[in-house]
Amino acid sequence: MKFAICNEIFQGWDLETAMSFAARCGYDAIELAPFTLANDVTEIAAADRQRIRAAATDAGLAISGIHWVLVKAEGMHLTHPDPTVRQRTARYLVDLVDFCADVGGRTIVVGSPKQRSLLPGVTYAQAWDWATETFRASVARGAAREVTLCFEPLAPAETDFINTAAEAVRFIRQLDSPNFKIILDVKAMASESLSIPEIIRASWPHFAYFHANDRNLKGPGFGDVDFRPIAAALREVGYAGYVSVEVFDFDEGAEVIARQSLEYLRRVFGPAPAA
Repeated sequence: MKFAICNEIFQGWDLETAMSFAARCGYDAIELAPFTLANDVTEIAAADRQRIRAAATDAGLAISGIHWVLVKAEGMHLTHPDPTVRQRTARYLVDLVDFCADVGGRTIVVGSPKQRSLLPGVTYAQAWDWATETFRASVARGAAREVTLCFEPLAPAETDFINTAAEAVRFIRQLDSPNFKIILDVKAMASESLSIPEIIRASWPHFAYFHANDRNLKGPGFGDVDFRPIAAALREVGYAGYVSVEVFDFDEGAEVIARQSLEYLRRVFGPAPAA
C-alpha cells in the first residue's frame, strides 16, 4: 500500500520543508491543498507549478493529487440556482484539473461541503442535475490530462447533499467515465449505518482514493477506529492506490501527527500477503 499525507497538516512550514520531512518519515507522496499556495489556482504561474513538481521529485515524493479545492476560491458552488455561478464553478474545476496535472498529481478530491449544500428554494433533484452538469467539462478534461476527479460523500453534519458512499457511486456513474470516481474517507464513513469494511466492499471498484483519519478528527491510530478490518477490506477488493493521512485537529503538531500516523498504518497494513 502506498501512503501519502496532506500538506495543510504542516501549518507554517514552507512546502519544500514539508515535503522533505514527509519523505524522511517514509511517505510515498504528498497531497496538496491549493488554498495553502494561493486563493485561486489560476494565480499559480507555470514556473511555480514546475517548481512544486521539481521539489517533490527532489524530495523523493510523488504528488498524489489535490484536495480542499474550493476553499478560498471566490464565488464557487456546485448546486447554485444561478447558472452563471455553476458555469464559473465548472470552469474552475477544469482549471483545477490543469493545475493538478501540471504539478504531477493524478487525483482531485472534491468534498467542499459549503460549496455544494442546498441553498434556499433548491430541491434535491435540481441540485443533483445541476451538480452533474457542473462536473461534465472537468471530467472530460481529466480524461485528456490523466487526472481522476473523486467526489466525496460527507456526513450529514457537514452537508445535506450526498452523504453516503452508495449515493456518491450513483452520482458519479451518470457520467460513465474512468476519470470520475469517489473517494472514501474514514471520518465520513463512520457516520454511515454500514460498517466501514462493508462500505469498502460495496463501493469497489468505484473509489480511487482513500483518506485515513479518525472520527475524532485526528490521524489514524489517534482515536478508537480500528484500521485492521479496514486494511483487510482494502486488500480484499484489490485497492492499490494511496492511503492518505488527512486530519482536522492539529493539536499534536505536524511532526507527531506525521510520524505516528505512518507508524500506525504500517503496523496495521503490514507486509503484503504472499501470493
